[in-house]
Amino acid sequence: MANQAAEVLVLGAGPGGYTAAFRAADLGKQVVLVDSGAALGGVCLNVGCIPSKALLHAARVIAETREMSENGVSFGPPEIDLGRLRAWKDGVVGRLTGGLATLARQRKVTTIRGYGRFTAPHELAVELAEGGAVSVGFEHAIIAAGSEAITLPFIPASDPRVIDSTGALEIEEVPGRLLVIGGGIIGLEMATVYHELGAQITVVELLDQLIPGADRDVVAPLAKRAGRLYENVFLRTRVTAVQAGAEGLTVSFDGPKAPATDTFDRILVAVGRRPNGSLIGAERAGVAVDPSGFIPVSKQMRTSVPHIFAIGDVVGQPMLAHKAMHEARVAAEVIAGKNSFFDARAIPSVAYTDPEVAWAGVTENEARAAGVAYGKGVFPWAASGRSLTLGRSEGTTKVLFDEATGRIIGCGITGPSAGDLVAEAVLAIEMGADAADIGLTIHPHPTLSETVAMAAEAFEGTITDLYLPRRPGRPGPGRPG
Repeated sequence: MANQAAEVLVLGAGPGGYTAAFRAADLGKQVVLVDSGAALGGVCLNVGCIPSKALLHAARVIAETREMSENGVSFGPPEIDLGRLRAWKDGVVGRLTGGLATLARQRKVTTIRGYGRFTAPHELAVELAEGGAVSVGFEHAIIAAGSEAITLPFIPASDPRVIDSTGALEIEEVPGRLLVIGGGIIGLEMATVYHELGAQITVVELLDQLIPGADRDVVAPLAKRAGRLYENVFLRTRVTAVQAGAEGLTVSFDGPKAPATDTFDRILVAVGRRPNGSLIGAERAGVAVDPSGFIPVSKQMRTSVPHIFAIGDVVGQPMLAHKAMHEARVAAEVIAGKNSFFDARAIPSVAYTDPEVAWAGVTENEARAAGVAYGKGVFPWAASGRSLTLGRSEGTTKVLFDEATGRIIGCGITGPSAGDLVAEAVLAIEMGADAADIGLTIHPHPTLSETVAMAAEAFEGTITDLYLPRRPGRPGPGRPG
């Protein structure tokens, strides 16, 4: 491959990277997209968001067939063919990556497979995956280099029984006993899958609750279910050592309820991700990188070098694909001369566990810490007809409002399809909706979506599906004023 020249170079082809490349091409720019992966889509599409959701769907089907036996519909134990399950999951990924390759060709985006590092403010050197190297000169660049899984130094990483999220998605086998180190989203999603496939699960979390970024009451239904179904859930506990032996991996714990040691067949390490900002030669381009590997950017996604932009995991938390995709559009549009800014009021987070946990905007923890005067409306799914027909009454919908204006500032939802339901709250936050706007919006019945409206009604004091004593100063039926 000959050396290349680009109006816009994009480094990284994850959701942020390919979105930036495609948007820049649509705006008339000549684009070169560089990525080291075998296919476009990055971690999310190839070994993250998409394959994990395929496996989580399979896990949910298994769980539903088991749970329906309590209601008079019984099935035999599932027969699980890991090879066919893996092939189906890979097929889903293949359809999407193939679609991205087609979209790149249609837009005449040049794709280069290789590992790119900056060598100068307007040059990137690429070590090609098939051997050799090329140089790409560029007018503008967008860094979308993503992140990588954090490893723990005391764990024998070379032992094949120790896996990260990528290894977990390969489902090479179902271990008898699986230890999940990290009670965040990634660890709990994989725990959900492997539990339904037949493994005994132990989760260990350093902090005092699962999914520490969400409010405790929003996580509580998931925590209760995990405590009932899993072998152990140890909070405020750290793993201090792991010894590999013929009979398994012997783990040492330090925590109030954990044993001193225990032995597992496999260990999944899911303690977070670190940005790749320090791995791309950014200093040779003059781009500032902080000690953690993040690249500081403006609201227009510019780095310390005006013609170089950065987006996605590498610019800061939250490390979410949907955030990266919106940042990507901003960067591409600014390069094309548009006056675009990244100014999101709310970025939703979702754990696709069983039950799902989703939240957006300000959490109660954040509101209290910031001294925000807020009120809340909570609707328990035990009062939802739709939830009861699904056999899942443990869910809850909580909506937070600014006491001074009545406008929505945050939302937390737990239950089936919470990740889909939270989008309404995100839109309401972006639109500056108040409780009456939400409560007076007619939702279909019976649905889970109406729990959002009912939570708003609970805040207003207009709800009829629950009996709540009238709060002083809270308006009666209809719009305030």
